[in-house]
Order: sequence, then C-alpha cells, then structure tokens
Amino acid sequence: IPVGPFVCSGTVTLSFDSAFTRDFTRAISREWLETNGLGGWSSSTICGAHTRRYHGLLVIATHPPVGRNVLLSRLDETLLCIPQAGSGTADSIAAHRVELGCALYPDAVHPRGDQLISSFALEPVPTWTYVGADFTLCKKLALIHGRHALAITYELECAPGPVQLELRPFFAGRDYHYLMQANEGIAAAGEFADDTLTYRPYPDQPTVHLRAADARWEADPDWFYNFQYPREEERGLDASEDLFTPGRLRLVLEPGTTAGLVVADQANNADPAALLAAEIDRRQCVALPAPIASDPLLARLARSADQFLVRRGDGLHTLLAGYHWFTDWGRDTMIALPGICLVTGRHTEAKSIFQAFAAHVSAGMIPNRFPDVGEEPEYNTVDATLWFFSALYKYLQYTGDYDFAKELWPTLKEIVTWHRTGTRYGIRVDADGLLTAGEEGVQLTWMDAKVGDWVVTPRIGKPVEINALWYNALKIMEHLATEFGEDADCGADPVRAAFNEQFWNADCGGLFDLLTPCGPDPAIRPNQLFALSLPFALVEGERAAQILALVEEHLLTPRGLRSLSPTDPAYRARYHGGPLERDGAYHQGIVWGWLIGPYLTALCRVHGAAGRERGSAIIGGFANHLQEAGLGSISEIFDAEPPFAPRGCIAQAWSVAELLRAGVEDVLGQGPD
Repeated sequence: IPVGPFVCSGTVTLSFDSAFTRDFTRAISREWLETNGLGGWSSSTICGAHTRRYHGLLVIATHPPVGRNVLLSRLDETLLCIPQAGSGTADSIAAHRVELGCALYPDAVHPRGDQLISSFALEPVPTWTYVGADFTLCKKLALIHGRHALAITYELECAPGPVQLELRPFFAGRDYHYLMQANEGIAAAGEFADDTLTYRPYPDQPTVHLRAADARWEADPDWFYNFQYPREEERGLDASEDLFTPGRLRLVLEPGTTAGLVVADQANNADPAALLAAEIDRRQCVALPAPIASDPLLARLARSADQFLVRRGDGLHTLLAGYHWFTDWGRDTMIALPGICLVTGRHTEAKSIFQAFAAHVSAGMIPNRFPDVGEEPEYNTVDATLWFFSALYKYLQYTGDYDFAKELWPTLKEIVTWHRTGTRYGIRVDADGLLTAGEEGVQLTWMDAKVGDWVVTPRIGKPVEINALWYNALKIMEHLATEFGEDADCGADPVRAAFNEQFWNADCGGLFDLLTPCGPDPAIRPNQLFALSLPFALVEGERAAQILALVEEHLLTPRGLRSLSPTDPAYRARYHGGPLERDGAYHQGIVWGWLIGPYLTALCRVHGAAGRERGSAIIGGFANHLQEAGLGSISEIFDAEPPFAPRGCIAQAWSVAELLRAGVEDVLGQGPD
C-alpha cells in the first residue's frame, strides 16, 4: 500500500487474488469481521475454515451488547449440476458435485472449496468469487446494522446451464466462550414452511430463521465431529467442537441470476439482495469529517471504528473493547472515545456513552466492566474514572456543550470528593497531594493481568500515569469551575510540583513508573508518556524531550510501544502458550498498539513540524497491518521483536481509536480549536 501523508491518493484496497486465496496458510490467517451495532457479529477466515471458538456466521447478543451466543456456526455450500434428459449416467452427474466449503479436522482439511476461490474483497461487504472448470459464482455477505440478521447472496455469473445450490447449516447453540460437544439434548429437527427453516437448537437458545425464496428443504439430521480451531490450541485452550446440522436447503440458480438467504433471530420476508444493497448504501452514506474523508488510510480506520460503537439494551451507547471476546470496559471506552466518536463526528453517540457510564457511578468510580447478563458491574480500576474526565474535556473541545457538563457537574464533584477522602481498594489522595491506590491481590491499572491469585504487575502505590490523570482531572475541574462561576482552586498546582519532584529519575532521564513506601520503581515503561500527552502536560521542555528519547530508545516499535524495556530482567518478547504464559508476558514487554497514540501526541508536542513528519511515516507504516490479521482493523497487541507478529484480539477499539485520533489531531493538526 503506497504511503503519502498517510496513504497516497486512491483507496486502501483490502482484496486478494487467487495466488493468495488458494495459499491455505496465508488465507487461513486472515480474518474478516462483520458487526451489527448490537454486540453481534459474523466472522471467519478468508478460506471459510473457522480457527476460533468465536467464529460464526450469526453470533447474537441476547442482551445487547452482552449475552452473546453462537447460533449458526457455518453454512456449507455445494453446487450440483442439473442434468438434462438423457444427458448422462448417475456417475457423470455425481462428478459435477462441487463443494465450496472448507473446514479443519484432525490431520485433514475438508472440503477444499478454498482452492476454487479466485478472489476475495472485504469491501463494500465480504465478497468471494469461486471459479470452477465451467462456472463462476459470486458470493456476498453482510450483517445488517441494528438487527441480528445476516444476508447472503449467490450470483451465478456463468455456467453451461442451471445448477442446484445446496446449503447445509451447522448450529452450535452455545455461549461464545464455550465449545459444543455432541449430545442428545439438541433439537433433531426444525420446521420448514413458506420458504423458511425455523430452528431452535436448545430451549434456552434463541430461535433461528433461515429464509430462501423458492427453497426446498431436505431433512438430514446429523452431528459432524471434531472441527479443529488452531487459534484456540495456540492459546492453550480446548480446540475441538462438534456441530449439528438438521438437513439442507436446495435452491436452483440459472446463469446470470442471483439467489440468497436471510438468517435472523426473527421471522422475516426480506429479500436478501435488497437487504444487502441497503446495508451497502448505509455504509457508503456515512459522512466523515474532511481530514478523514480525504485520506484513504484514515477513512479505512474510521470504518473500522464504526464496528466498536454499539447500542446498549437501555438505548444508550457504549464501545466494545475488542473483537471477539471483550465487552464494554470503562477504561477502554474512555480512552477510545475521542478516536471512535469525536474525530469522526459522532458527538451525539459520545454524549450517550457519558450518560451510560455516569448513571453507574458508585463511590466515586465508573465501572471497569459491564459483565454479561445477570452480573453486577465491576469497579476494580483506578484509572477508568480519571479517563472519564479527559474524555469529557475532549468532548467539550469538540462540541462546546457546557450545558451537558453542567448536568454532570454534581457527579464530577462527587467523584473528586471520594478520591480525596478514599474509596475502594485504597484509592485516596496522600498527604503530598498525589493519588495512591492498591491492595494485595487486586490489579487496578491498565496493566491488569492476573492468573489465579497472581497479579503480574500489581503496581501498588502511586503509578505515574494515574497521577498524570489525577492532575488532569483537577485541571479540568478548575476549567469547569471557572465556566460555572465557582471556586476554581482545585489543588492542581501542588500535585504538579510533587509530581515533578518525586517522579523524575535523573539516572535514566525519564520518570519512575511507580512510587512506593519502599522506594521508586525505575522500570522503563510507556506509562511515563502520559505526563507529556494528556491535555494538560505535567512535564515540558528539556525533560519532556529526554522522556521521549528514552521511550524511543527502549520501547518504540513499528506497531506501538513495548510495555517494558528489553533491558529489564522481567522482559518477555513473545505472547504465546497457555493462559499462565500469555498473561505473564502481557505487560512485560509485549507491544500495545494503542500506545502509538500518546507517543505521537508527545512526539508532535516536543518536536513540532519535524515530529509531525516522523509521525506521518509511522502512521503510514500501519497500512500493511490492515492486511495481516483482522482485515481492515488494528490488533490488540504484537510480539515485542521482529516481525512484530499480531496477537490478541484481531480488532481492538483503542488501537484503532488512538491511531485515528493522533493522526487527525496531532500529525495533521486538525483537532478542535
């Protein structure tokens, strides 16, 4: 992908020819993702073989955006020629059976429909072109925004005559975190009437409706065993699943015609081609601000950003932290909100997100996580609430909506009071004005990996980024107090003085990561960057330049920042193995994509025009990553050494958001006035 300011004029194409699609090793490592704005999705690999428990054609959120269930796991397609009278024997007819599917079994890949894929394109919707000896078939798929509905169309572009399209659905009927094994409890049959198969795999699962005009249903209930999911095996988890199929749908396709089906949790009579066309129009009509619309890479990131914005069951909005397994986390939401909502012009949705989290403030804290159905929100975080202030300040810069800030003003004052006097987990202001936090066995900062009772990076005391955030919260309170005609002295200046006195590490020319009663922690981590990158910088001038240089020397990579310097004895370069090994490396060196945002902000603040030029090249370097894991999106994490392989979630909200925000605000200099 050529690079200009970010990308040259033209488009960021996410399409692949037969040399790629028929290379199984490469095709199975690229994943596509469709979302519906409710927490549901459709996702798999280019070749159609699932590699994760989270892959599925219809995954719905029963209580948006949580309560996710994998309903329709896969849909295997087969083409059969329709012989003319006297055209051949049964054997010759059978020879014209062409399977388009692809799946992994123990020591086998079957069928091999991937070898018929001549091209794949992600946009405007996932599109496969299959080419056989005497046919060309184009398949398109889209998940419909605001509905748990999937539209699939099949266009027979050329063939010597009509063909029969056989569609065999495979159902999982399970929570998205688990795997299904063959059992006698599954419904053996569905009901077929009015071109619709109605099927409910288990009494506690939603009903699925598969509608295809002029379809014929043939019952053929069966279990297929031992589908293999290698990404799960790599993660040290169970990786084998059995799937049930109640039978097959049959359609007739004439050359030059299109047929299709709609898969949904509600009965419907929608035409799949019309539904798909309307969804394409919706996506293409989304207006983007000029700085984004004029740059193909930023425009692509903005389209990816749309996937994380979802509507909660209460009608308010939130942001999903990442696909496929994260829900809406307070910390991730507040960090990602400026990039997902503000620079893209989704200001109404941003306000809705603030309202959703403000409604759940408890003891001066917003939730760290809204868990799945029937569970109470979790408040085990020291930074999510502080990020709320920074995100709100950004919102005010973009909108000038101080009437809304006035509505939140009592809540904001309550939050500050709780932090001064003390709230959960030892979070309180110390005598020096700095914020201290932490208890044994609890992880409160964004470096929150925990395995059993082992907290990998407890960081009990005064973490550097927490106090940068605390200072910013106080400065924002001063700003609002001035706007509202109240006493503006919130105590920010003493915090700034104490911060600069206690956190400066003259030995390395940077900031300590943590202050504890036993002494400061000199580990070189990216957290010190927030003293430079937040709206109100704590460190400026020569010291800021030294911090930036230290970060560049030890932590900067083409995919983000390492979470720990390679010179540290605790450094881990690769993210692999089971939960214990992976979580042990999570914040001990592994690269985080979202940290490129604060780095670029600091770079442009410290070095001005020269920093913006360097920042442009860094952002342009992410273009290739859009084609190497979750297509069109930015991964959660990366290995800390070349080739910086993508790991974790294939699409992470704050990774996309911070690259987009920093690109617009800092590198292009197109932020709010």
